[in-house]
Amino acid sequence: MLIVPEALIADLVTPEDAYAAVEACFAGMARAEARNFPVVREALGEGRQYGFKSGIDTAAGTMGVKAGGYFPGNAARGMINHQSSVFLFDPQTGRPQAMVGGNLLTALRTAAAAAVSISALARPDARVLGMVGAGHQAAFQLRAAARVRSFEKVVAWNYHPEMLPKLGEVAAELGLPFEAVSLDALGAQADVIVTITSSPAASLMSAHVRPGTHLACMGTDTVGKQEVEPALLARARVFTDEVAQSVTLGEAQHAIALGLIEESDVMGIGAVLIGAHPGRQSPEEITLFDGTGVGLQDLAVAAMAVTRAREAGLGTTLVV
Repeated sequence: MLIVPEALIADLVTPEDAYAAVEACFAGMARAEARNFPVVREALGEGRQYGFKSGIDTAAGTMGVKAGGYFPGNAARGMINHQSSVFLFDPQTGRPQAMVGGNLLTALRTAAAAAVSISALARPDARVLGMVGAGHQAAFQLRAAARVRSFEKVVAWNYHPEMLPKLGEVAAELGLPFEAVSLDALGAQADVIVTITSSPAASLMSAHVRPGTHLACMGTDTVGKQEVEPALLARARVFTDEVAQSVTLGEAQHAIALGLIEESDVMGIGAVLIGAHPGRQSPEEITLFDGTGVGLQDLAVAAMAVTRAREAGLGTTLVV
């Protein structure tokens, strides 16, 4: 078994690698070559979340599980709040193959999923990017979004506005003007909106969003979490990484509970990627990607890290 520690990941997997891995993962799911297993997710109190995401990709020959969660007290300890590890197993024998640090990989694959949705569903003429949320993950989201569209400006809102200047520094690195705005102003300007918060209640309302907008809602991955008003999903054509997760623990859980949409109204984005669904069907349509985060994404980027580590002779091999 190869151990690839967190400290090596940045030199092994690039954002472009993560994008390619996640795009292939979604396409494999749409072709029924890969499937996720039910998520185990538990609240530990004080905002802490812990759980397991797992799956198998027969085409890629990967099987495994990511264990970890969200620990909001970590920032005061000098650690990031998301902590996880990925374990890979031989799908034929079940023998352990690798243990991989999952913190940076989680950030990269989450940002890549949003970028895949922007590439597939946003209007080609999208020029203003709106960011709702300014935490650790927001910087990854901003950089990934800027790789797939030629944005000319970034507008942003955060519940704690004092966090926005750090996101503005990322925009400046990318050569993009940055403005901290109200949610009303954000929706009035943005062609693409990325929401990346850990909120238990909606902050972005349907009235904030104008026709033609694409939204990548990336923060809701647990029962009870919510970033956008359910009425917004009723106005939009809704896509997701996996329908089963979207309707139970993703953004769609709330719209379905209120009877505003049905499970059949939610489409896996992989169908768009393989040409089985047209995706956006008019410039005025609102498209929404409910990014719940699937185990197969974690396996895909972890497998890439393992391949690169073996090629470079990095990591620690254990006999098990």
